[in-house]
Amino acid sequence: FLGLSGYALTTRKDFSFIGGFLFVGLLVVFAAALGNIFLAIPALSLALSAAIVLLMSGFILYDTSRMVHGGINNYIIATVQLYVNIFNLFVSLLHLLGFASDD
Repeated sequence: FLGLSGYALTTRKDFSFIGGFLFVGLLVVFAAALGNIFLAIPALSLALSAAIVLLMSGFILYDTSRMVHGGINNYIIATVQLYVNIFNLFVSLLHLLGFASDD
């Protein structure tokens, strides 16, 4: 999180162009997760976690860029968006790192 936000802050590059890609990726991950509820394929679950890690990293860049460039006026909503991104990133990383355990 610190590395991605620091990159977006120091370069001042506008990452608003990745918003559409992130939204479509989120829809694809949601559809695959819904399908995995019925199929219960462990490899698909790991692939979904890896995709969510990449998506949340992109969302951190996107949201931080929107905050820097004035795309967000309500800072409470911006804070909640970043918190949700960090939470989803953390949960997906835990799933990826703990897939070999029996729990």
